[in-house]
Amino acid sequence: MFYIASPEDIIAGRTTDVYFVRTVEVLKTANLAETRVRAEFHASTLPYKWALFTGLREVIEVLKGRRITLYALPEGTVFYENDPVIVIEGPYGEFATLETAILGIVRHYSSISTKAARVKKAAGDKTCLYFGARALHPAIQPMADRAAYIGGCDGVATVMGAQLLGIKPSGTMPHALMILFRAAVGDHTAAWVWFDKSMPPDVPRVALVDTFYDEREEALTAAKLLGDKLHGVRLDTPRSRRGDMKKIVEEVRWTLDIHGYRDVKIFVSGGVDEVQISALRDLVDGFGVGTAISFPPSIDIAMDIVEVEVGGRWTPITKRGKLPGFKQLYRCGGRHVTVPWGAPPPCGEPLLIKWLENGELLRDLPNDGEIREYVLKQLSQLEL
Repeated sequence: MFYIASPEDIIAGRTTDVYFVRTVEVLKTANLAETRVRAEFHASTLPYKWALFTGLREVIEVLKGRRITLYALPEGTVFYENDPVIVIEGPYGEFATLETAILGIVRHYSSISTKAARVKKAAGDKTCLYFGARALHPAIQPMADRAAYIGGCDGVATVMGAQLLGIKPSGTMPHALMILFRAAVGDHTAAWVWFDKSMPPDVPRVALVDTFYDEREEALTAAKLLGDKLHGVRLDTPRSRRGDMKKIVEEVRWTLDIHGYRDVKIFVSGGVDEVQISALRDLVDGFGVGTAISFPPSIDIAMDIVEVEVGGRWTPITKRGKLPGFKQLYRCGGRHVTVPWGAPPPCGEPLLIKWLENGELLRDLPNDGEIREYVLKQLSQLEL
């Protein structure tokens, strides 16, 4: 038995907080469950200057077929503090018990995607792979792979996550392989040779070179053993015993270059984030990033009722500290402007789009590759 919810559990509202169940019971008793509301999702504060809105595809899966209208930013859109990212319109009793699930989807998705986008922004044109599956419960690994990929990562490591994304999984070799060859045949470098013999031609030959000896010596040994077949070497020691990863990378690059192996690439993984990536980017050809993306600072999206239909008219209302009323968000160059719904456009393009009407999907959803390209286009205009 795994302690996980099925899709049926989520859609039926069984993953809700109990106070929503009790709220619906009270509203039904008072004949108010059919009261129509407009509920807005936004983040009052962010851990960074900007965040990335993702998870819309799964929100639509939760809400389709229900008596609601859904407005949302396109998946992958950059947003700022207090920007409305979703608005749900309909009888409150129709979606009250789904608030927990919807918030869980968009907060978790957006948190992972935002960190992935920051990592990719720091990496620039260098490869960035998501290696964070081992930090998560396996039931949600595919979701995290998707969130990281559409957030900007160039690839993912897990078999299932890559399959669902329609891409090939990315990875090299673990320390376990090196250790087994050292113990069984007395030479861990034989692992590189047998990896080359065993893998199909389309798998890059990337040797792990930090298991037993000095990284520059192992890198040179791998280059001599595999020659032109060696695509790259990987260093997986985030806080080296010698304390300075940048100096180690410099030594490896220098050693490979002076021995004629200038085409051998260097990849770094193990505890890196956008700070370390920024420091190493000019020396390194690619990065594997795991925990930093799997456990990012939270993008704390909340839901608040902002309008209630009373006597056939929409009445702006919300709790203190929030702005009442249905709103539209506009992209005006490098900034966003929020105005009351129906107000004259202040500039630019409206970002809140109607996706569902009375539970029916109104438009085609972009595929994951298209979302990722949309994200990368926006990243080119942003700063960390």
